[in-house]
Amino acid sequence: MTYTQISAGGVVYRHHEGALQVQLILDRYGKTSLPKGKMEAGETVEQTALREICEETGIVGSITSPVDIIAYKYQHPEFGQVDKEVHYYLVKAVGGTLKPQVEEINGVDWFEPLSAWRKQRSNGYNNNDIILRKALALLEVSIPADEDMKG
Repeated sequence: MTYTQISAGGVVYRHHEGALQVQLILDRYGKTSLPKGKMEAGETVEQTALREICEETGIVGSITSPVDIIAYKYQHPEFGQVDKEVHYYLVKAVGGTLKPQVEEINGVDWFEPLSAWRKQRSNGYNNNDIILRKALALLEVSIPADEDMKG
């Protein structure tokens, strides 16, 4: 029997002093990533995304649109093969204070969009490239062609 696990998270953004900023986390493995986590009983995927963002980063968000769903498989020591689905949303920061949940992640910060893109490309997980690219497109940020190559 295959075990399916659903997680949700988001690309959090804000306008700070007139400039668009995107949030990235540094996960416990030292990789650039996005806040996400497992769905709990009785939650919708949207509720999961907002709860995990708040727990991991201290930021209260409001979903502005879905971004995409990543699906992959991994081996779990107890359950065997797990089909993992991660639902990502574009989330506007509406409150809270930026504060990393040190039990889960190593850090969180705000970045100018192209700087966030460069960090993702140089130190992020490949399957998050499409998520950040689509989120930036929803925010009307275009990635210059020369920035689009894996470096």
